[in-house]
Amino acid sequence: MRAFILILLLHSLSVSAQWKDFFLTRRGDTLNRVDMGGKRQGPWVVSVPELRGERGYEEEGHFVDDSKEGTWKRFSLEGVKIAEENYRWGKLHGRQLYYSYFGGLVREENWRAMDPKQSYDTVAVFDLKDPDKKIGDVIVKNEGLSMRHGVFTYYDPRSGKLLAKETYVMNKLQEDDSTEGAIKKPIEKK
Repeated sequence: MRAFILILLLHSLSVSAQWKDFFLTRRGDTLNRVDMGGKRQGPWVVSVPELRGERGYEEEGHFVDDSKEGTWKRFSLEGVKIAEENYRWGKLHGRQLYYSYFGGLVREENWRAMDPKQSYDTVAVFDLKDPDKKIGDVIVKNEGLSMRHGVFTYYDPRSGKLLAKETYVMNKLQEDDSTEGAIKKPIEKK
């Protein structure tokens, strides 16, 4: 029985010492955790105050080993959602949405993060006229960046009407006129 209590006591001491620093909410949740190695881990809320005419904001999301991971949401200080960004390996990855301070969608972006642990990456190349047809693979040097990869769509935040589209493949704007919407084209007003 004494051995069991001693093991339980040692286990409770190791559990209480897993965070170097953290913030406790009113509900008892731990936020802004820093592990014993000095790396940010778990759920975080980052507050940026107004500075030199730039509006302040708050963003919330998760850190994994000191890198942003998953969905991060950004809110104005008034509580309006102004961005929803997705991260992988601490870089933008996937679909990003940006809103005006009045709530209207301004633009939608698509990014591709590259694994910083890999020196080179293999990327599939698809036919511009038939996006389901794979042409081949290309090996690219990995510089640990996020690249524009996919359709960037711009909207009028008040009316929600589509203003323009751009298509990027590995950070290069596609300028093939035969592909509909491949380059930034203003949409005709009717």
